[in-house]
Amino acid sequence: MPSNREVNPRFLPCTTAMPRNRIVVRAELCTGCRACQVACVVSHEGLFGVSTARIHVLKDEPQGLDTPQVCRLCGRAPCAAVCPTNALFRHHSTAAVLLNSEDCTTCSACAEACPFDMIVLHPETGLPLICDLCGGEPACVKRCPTGAISYGDAPADRNQYPAAAFVTPGDQPQCDPD
Repeated sequence: MPSNREVNPRFLPCTTAMPRNRIVVRAELCTGCRACQVACVVSHEGLFGVSTARIHVLKDEPQGLDTPQVCRLCGRAPCAAVCPTNALFRHHSTAAVLLNSEDCTTCSACAEACPFDMIVLHPETGLPLICDLCGGEPACVKRCPTGAISYGDAPADRNQYPAAAFVTPGDQPQCDPD
């Protein structure tokens, strides 16, 4: 975190006491239908399309594979750490990083800091599009016809789904227990 600014008083680092539910991806079940992206846009924008979705589906043409990409709920959240106006904060019950749009200057520092390229800027407002987990009931998960994405705890035995991409806070910098 830059030393020339105060720590965001509204940002709670991820702790072991926070909920650990997350979106779990089983890539081998994804058909590439993009229904998850459409559901996300409808839920947030009230429009049809995929350009402002907070979930992305990457297509590997040569392999014929589609893989959903979701926010990984980073424990230390580099997106929030670099925000010069402290516009990002962690939701107390879902642990998702949320945006206070009134404080955002649309500088895109958060998008540049995301190690997984999951933050894009809204094409009209310039605000960052960050997955908010729909308050704990992700629209993308509800709409997925194959179960390629689910919401909850990742299975303890990851070998149960050998082709699955488990997207968890543990896949990247760990939560600080203090």
